[in-house]
Amino acid sequence: MPTQLETLVKILKLERQQGGRDAAVEGGLSAYCKIWEPKARQQARRPVHQILIDEIVDSLADYGRIESDDDRLDKVGYLLERIMNRRPPPQTYQARLADWEAKMTARPSKPPPAARPNRPDKRRPSSSTSTFIEEHGAWDKDYAAGPEDHRLDVKPLPRLSRPPRATRHQRGPDEERALQEDLARPTTAVKGIGGQLADLLKGMDLHTVRGLLWNFPRDYKDYTELKCIKDLSPNSIETVIATVRRAQVAVGKNRRKDLLIEVEDGSGRLSVRFFGQHFLRPQLRPGKQIVMSGKVAIYRNRLQMANPEWEYLDVENLHTTGIVPIYRMTKGLKPRLFRRVMKALADDWAAKLPDPVPRTVLERCELADLGWAVQQSHFPEGWDHLHHARRRITFDELLMLQLAMLGKRREWQSVAGPALIVEDDFLESFIDEAFPFELTGAQWRVIAEIRRDVAQMIPMNRLIQGDVGSGKTAVAAVAMAMALANGKQAALMAPTSILAEQHYRKLGESFGRMTSEGPPVVALLTGALGTSERESIYRGLADGSIDIAVGTHALIQEGVDFHDLGLAVIDEQQRFGVDQRGHLRGKGHHPHLLAMTATPIPRTLALTVHADLDLSIIDEKPPGRQAVQTKIIEQAARERLYGFVTAQLEQGRQAFFVHPLIEESESIETASAAEAYERLSQVFFRYRVCLLHGQMNPSEKDRVMADFARGDFDVMAATSVAEVGVDVPNASVMVIEGANRFGLAQLHQFRGRVGRGEHPSFCFLIPDSAPDISIERIQAHREGRLPIEGLSIAERRLAAMEASNDGFYLSEVDWKLRGAGDLLGRQQSGHGQLKMTALMTPPLVELAQREARTLYEEDPALQLAEHQLLAESIASLYVDSGDMS
Repeated sequence: MPTQLETLVKILKLERQQGGRDAAVEGGLSAYCKIWEPKARQQARRPVHQILIDEIVDSLADYGRIESDDDRLDKVGYLLERIMNRRPPPQTYQARLADWEAKMTARPSKPPPAARPNRPDKRRPSSSTSTFIEEHGAWDKDYAAGPEDHRLDVKPLPRLSRPPRATRHQRGPDEERALQEDLARPTTAVKGIGGQLADLLKGMDLHTVRGLLWNFPRDYKDYTELKCIKDLSPNSIETVIATVRRAQVAVGKNRRKDLLIEVEDGSGRLSVRFFGQHFLRPQLRPGKQIVMSGKVAIYRNRLQMANPEWEYLDVENLHTTGIVPIYRMTKGLKPRLFRRVMKALADDWAAKLPDPVPRTVLERCELADLGWAVQQSHFPEGWDHLHHARRRITFDELLMLQLAMLGKRREWQSVAGPALIVEDDFLESFIDEAFPFELTGAQWRVIAEIRRDVAQMIPMNRLIQGDVGSGKTAVAAVAMAMALANGKQAALMAPTSILAEQHYRKLGESFGRMTSEGPPVVALLTGALGTSERESIYRGLADGSIDIAVGTHALIQEGVDFHDLGLAVIDEQQRFGVDQRGHLRGKGHHPHLLAMTATPIPRTLALTVHADLDLSIIDEKPPGRQAVQTKIIEQAARERLYGFVTAQLEQGRQAFFVHPLIEESESIETASAAEAYERLSQVFFRYRVCLLHGQMNPSEKDRVMADFARGDFDVMAATSVAEVGVDVPNASVMVIEGANRFGLAQLHQFRGRVGRGEHPSFCFLIPDSAPDISIERIQAHREGRLPIEGLSIAERRLAAMEASNDGFYLSEVDWKLRGAGDLLGRQQSGHGQLKMTALMTPPLVELAQREARTLYEEDPALQLAEHQLLAESIASLYVDSGDMS
């Protein structure tokens, strides 16, 4: 068994590999250290060991509160060097030696272990801690050196606290142009890529040298972290090198043909099962040496892996670098061949790759040269090198995205639009007539921002972020009234038919209450309309007899022409591309644009992703809006839950049951919506149950959602399709099965489906049975007996849902837990999408924002000579690809 010190070394290396995100161990390093300390002290035999433990415990006590990932990485690197005895103990801890000597002399020493005849101890300290042990003596006498193990002799990875200083080659315009042309050449221009390989790459959307260079690995394997089979730990992701000894095909569930192989490395044997992959047998013949990575389990007292990633052993990689890149593959593409091609390509371009970011920016931000960053992103010399390289690539993506957005905003607002002037009396009169409720202070604030924008001839470009039920539609109605008061038309586009119908009804009710003037004509345009009805609406929009159009993508189809569109409103704007927003704008003469979303993302991130939009936030909910009571319950309490739901149904309420899957899955142990529909139909046999999932055709989904909204069904079993688009004020219960499998944003959106009426509402979270989920731990945290650091990532997510109904707070928590990639979701697509979202930390996002604003204020059109390459790079990423159209 590894010593506590060796275990900590592995965890620290994993933390360094993950970029200092405090995710190497459940609950974070601070919480883990409290568990680790007593065990480590029990094993420690010398005072020098005890002062090292003192220093480790002190260093990690506040690790989770360190804001900068770089500072965390520095601390991890320092601790690894201390454990390896590459640094002497600080004087503060050295002074404690005498005290520990006195304590350890006073207590009786641990008796030697009892002899175990015929079972010689073969354990030996791993190479990761050998320096410390050789210098200071065995960490534990029970852990004695034995015969040679099968660990590979790989040199330790180098440390790099800061990236190397960026260099800038002085090239003439002709040389720069030639390099750009080389980057745009087809992949066949790369040595080692022929026609057959080029065709495979085209299938992966890799067409040019540039595209290939920016095709970064999806993962990395650290060959310095390889384990012998005898040292593998169950329920952990491990990497081993072994030889295939046996292979056979077995018939599994539903006559599925699985491949079973047994591998060994001299220290032990491991069973491996490839479900449904019997075709691998010719490749995994006995005698083949392979590298495998996967989750280790114990089955019938034997170590086992299921469906691990694997490839043939590449000895060249083992002896040239400790970190091996893992690229996305396609059928027919060999990993070893592709790595060799990428290695040659990266080496060739590292020293000559044109760098579009001005050197002054790189120096201010302490960023590496682009060529170095690209090379290290593909073949890093160490984890620190990879961190600095990916940080540079991520910075470039953020900088160029924001500059592209700012440029598009400048282009859009360079042409005058209609100025919409309204008097106070009109505005107050409309609001009094249209809404039978008082607007919140946040709604009044956003209305004032919109009124100020539309009064100018510069077209408004504003995004409203508001939680579910915050009253965004009411604000949009006021903005539409401003357009109508100036003789203009207004349009609202929604992503689904049912959501468009809901807006149509609400706007019709609001404008229908107008008594001072005749109510405007509101029309609904969706793909479900018949030809004659659709053409009638087309004519009304073109001649101006229709004042407000509400619809889906049908609003931006050919044949739709407005007489005088003054305001375009887009709801759930994250579900539309930038080009679709542009198409709606194009239906008028530079109308004002108002976008809305009920999926908040943190303000810092929003200001980059939506740099072309001014940001308004509705952070209050209207009075009378029900706060949804949220509770985490265990699966054993499901019967009591059914009783509670039945009581709600008896009162005339309705209920949602959301599940992560449509049908049963062999790989994921969680309830499916189809199974739930059958079960719920039996449980609630006196009530009407419906099923909703994403594989239904759009018209069928709309029909089910509309029937449920009308009250034709009492219970809905659904997948994540219920996240947006169902407005059922009568629904009072939301049950989320497998709640640990959803992100915070999704969980909050599901919860927003209830509490929309006058009735008290409830949300129940039922997590799957999983090693990282403990209701007891969550309960202890809820009662203040366990700090947040003591919870796993999944537990923190559920605890946050239970503790808060504030979507903006939850989005910040989500960013800290998962990173920015999951928050952006569908908001970026196409050739110019963000690839390095994992490193989009708040400090880096803010840094890119500051530099983008500085460059934009200095040179808005990027016309200066030193900005020419930057402008060309932005154009190739966004404008030419159509992403910013």
